[in-house]
Amino acid sequence: MQTIIVSACLLGENVKYNGGNNYDPRIEKLKEVYDIIPVCPETFGGLKRPREPSEIRNIKVVSRSGKDVTKFFEEGARQVLNIVEFKNVKKALLMDRSPSCGVNQIYNGTFSKKLIPGQGYTAKRLLEKGVKLYTLDNIDELIASADDDKLKKTETENSEN
Repeated sequence: MQTIIVSACLLGENVKYNGGNNYDPRIEKLKEVYDIIPVCPETFGGLKRPREPSEIRNIKVVSRSGKDVTKFFEEGARQVLNIVEFKNVKKALLMDRSPSCGVNQIYNGTFSKKLIPGQGYTAKRLLEKGVKLYTLDNIDELIASADDDKLKKTETENSEN
């Protein structure tokens, strides 16, 4: 079974800035077809929960009160990349809009709930490493790709015999 990383909040872990989670029941199907490693770059980087919300402003990550928390996001991204390299992970399911895990959109840095195109700190680094990123918007594609990967592996093994 292929190993993937998944934002811990999507698995029901209470790691969000507000102490909550973003559990989605479709995760249960993922557990049937992948080995899952839960990750939360923000807690890996040393941020507590609950904590002030943070957003990316220019190239820095700042909390609502204006504190520069970039170093925590950088450390969290570094730790996730270590896992990805050690476990040879090729796919990730991440929580979009997050300053760490945003794949397609992030908040604009003004704490006005306005979204802009962009990636979070960890998502951007995963993309640079060639990891295929998924969100809840395309989780069905991720589930289906597990079957495709199994089929390709079986075909390769059969052609070698």
